[in-house]
Amino acid sequence: MKTVFPIIMATAFAILVWQMVVSLTGLPRFILPSPLLVMETWWQNRGLILEHLLVTAASVLIGLMIGTLLGIVTAIQLAASQGMLILFRPILVFTQALPVFALAPILTLWLGFGLSSKVAMAVLIIYFPVASSFLDGLLRTPPGYLDLARTMQAQSLGILFHIRIPAAFPSLSSGLRLAAVYAPIGAVIGEWVGSSRGLGYLMLLANGRAKTDLMFAAVLTLGLFAILLHIMIGKLASRLERA
Repeated sequence: MKTVFPIIMATAFAILVWQMVVSLTGLPRFILPSPLLVMETWWQNRGLILEHLLVTAASVLIGLMIGTLLGIVTAIQLAASQGMLILFRPILVFTQALPVFALAPILTLWLGFGLSSKVAMAVLIIYFPVASSFLDGLLRTPPGYLDLARTMQAQSLGILFHIRIPAAFPSLSSGLRLAAVYAPIGAVIGEWVGSSRGLGYLMLLANGRAKTDLMFAAVLTLGLFAILLHIMIGKLASRLERA
């Protein structure tokens, strides 16, 4: 409840400001529809919007799982080997220096217009925050823990899995929270580039037909989904921090 109440208050305030802008400026509905019109459009098209939401949610959740797993495995491998850290860390940074929009058409060309290219986009945008934050945590293990483990003649793998990884859970939780925010972005970018389903596709379709109210309804649905995902991942991250 403590998490939900501020979100409700912030949403209500944003809607109030939105309605005031519409009322005071007198903007036409095809430029900025009122919140009431958007809610009415959402209800009238709820079946269509939820159908496209399921497609986007599938891309996001699959991408989130794969990207998180790859990020965790990469961070552990780099932390366990100094040679791999020196060799692959610059490559990791370079992959994120490339604009995501530039990669979307390439992934669509390689993987097609189906689910795979959208999942790949989500994985790419999730992978770096998880890998980078978890690796940073693994490399910043408190020296006292390591000194005590070496004094007790612990093996390298034992130190990694019983000391360094648990000590890095708070950093991993930060990466997961970022990934929850970024995951929908990757999937929607993929749908913008090439798709026949998903909320990103629905936004473009509504925009092309000058149905601004439907476009806003799709955007708000995506935003609510992202907030829900962030809350769920936040609860999981909190458990990791207490582990």
